[in-house]
Amino acid sequence: MTFLEEIQRRRTFGIISHPDAGKTTLTEKLLLFGGAIQEAGAVKSNKIKKGATSDFMEIERQRGISVSTSVLAFIYKNKKINILDTPGHKDFAEDTFRTLTAVDSVIVVIDVAKGVEEQTEKLVEVCRMRKIPMIVFINKMDREGKDAFDLLDEVEQKLGLRVTPLSFPIGMGYDFKGIYNIYEKKINLFSGDNKQTVSNGIEFNDITTPELDKIIGEKSANTLREELEILREVYPDFDKNEYLNGELQPVFFGSALNNFGVKELLDCFIEIAPPPKPKMAETRLIDSKEEEMSGFVFKIHANMDPNHRNRLAFIKIVSGTFKRNEPYLHVRLNKKMKFSSPNTFFAEKKEIVEVSFPGDIVGIQDTGNFKIGDTLTSGEILSFKGIPSFSPEHFRYVNNANPLKAKQLYKGLDQLMDEGVAQLFTLELNGRKVIGTVGALQYEVIQYRLEHEYSAKCTYENLNVHKACWVEPKDKKSPEFKEFLRVKQRFLAHDKKGQLVFLADSAFTIQMTEQKFPNIKLHFTSEF
Repeated sequence: MTFLEEIQRRRTFGIISHPDAGKTTLTEKLLLFGGAIQEAGAVKSNKIKKGATSDFMEIERQRGISVSTSVLAFIYKNKKINILDTPGHKDFAEDTFRTLTAVDSVIVVIDVAKGVEEQTEKLVEVCRMRKIPMIVFINKMDREGKDAFDLLDEVEQKLGLRVTPLSFPIGMGYDFKGIYNIYEKKINLFSGDNKQTVSNGIEFNDITTPELDKIIGEKSANTLREELEILREVYPDFDKNEYLNGELQPVFFGSALNNFGVKELLDCFIEIAPPPKPKMAETRLIDSKEEEMSGFVFKIHANMDPNHRNRLAFIKIVSGTFKRNEPYLHVRLNKKMKFSSPNTFFAEKKEIVEVSFPGDIVGIQDTGNFKIGDTLTSGEILSFKGIPSFSPEHFRYVNNANPLKAKQLYKGLDQLMDEGVAQLFTLELNGRKVIGTVGALQYEVIQYRLEHEYSAKCTYENLNVHKACWVEPKDKKSPEFKEFLRVKQRFLAHDKKGQLVFLADSAFTIQMTEQKFPNIKLHFTSEF
């Protein structure tokens, strides 16, 4: 296969939603269709002690939530599909925001009973801002929930999207009979008894035939005809270009747990979703079809295998081919590096890969050379934008609970912070360590992982900080900056990169500081 054909068959997408909308279950079922797994580990049931394939960290299995983005790849109808299953919980939003820099399109999962929830709104806003093509999947149709038309309205109003349904449910909850696939003009009937196998669709080009009444009953058939008539009048026809420009969002209905509506979603997705797209670097636009290799680190995972304390840097290939044992330039360190065992993923199962193409996600063994946002190229000095650290919202002092394990604690903190799960600040005044996170649940995850992966224990102490602001003085030698350093000494710290950070205790303090020191800028992200 030629280089260009390889690019055309790649589809890299993320799945986003509010917690519990069924994101991980949908990922499982997509893998099932791709033949990548033989049966789905029912995520919630304790009868099958398997857990979901994409939740492979111990803490995820205990909690039943995803706390880290996982990468899964499979082949379906000769297309190479890379899925990034992201955490839905808002405490892990930063991981999800970063993952959105590495995807070419997105599937948004919405729970039929709860409708659009707050976390979904935030994530969709990021996708809209970046003009990422989105497909909406309304899940759990086998349960009682909101009316399909009400849900479509809610998606349009709350998420600010312009939608067009490509499949439509026949009934809902107890009356759920199946799905009419508008895109392929087929009917799929629901038999909720076997959740592992997939039913085949019945072709139906003409829904006016009496045949339909026999199959789903006269009442359901008439309702379906009326609803499809309304859809034709109210919603725009599907236009692939509008979808690719992020201006129109197709909607599918189904039940991921019961394997229903997932095949329609996947079949349509591989036809319409974009292959790898060009990406903006600081100096120019990088086209995926360029021959020279470029890629960036969007995630680092410490301890993929706790026995070996190894770290993996996840790299999204933007252009060219990434080959095993070829030297590439690590732009920030300005040194050439070779990689003898680049991996592709199947949750925690890894395979060594000889060649990767644009759109692929490659895992590289890392001994501490990589940070999030780092760029690898064939030689060109490049840097990709848009992978910042955000200002945390929760702050706590971290104390060592076992003085004999100080070394393990600092090593553990150092590696976990490189993953970008949280941020570590060192106070100027006394050198105490402060952990800042986007959500409070992160502290439990850090504590758990330090104990189980590094055999170190820590305790926390509350710290009254409203926001961390990165400091940018106009002139480092000015008397104004020296005065700022003197007055604010108690509240100054350095982040892991050594950048100066002001830990403000309230919004009022930030306002007063900006007024008093007009030549010093305060930023809420580290990329300014």
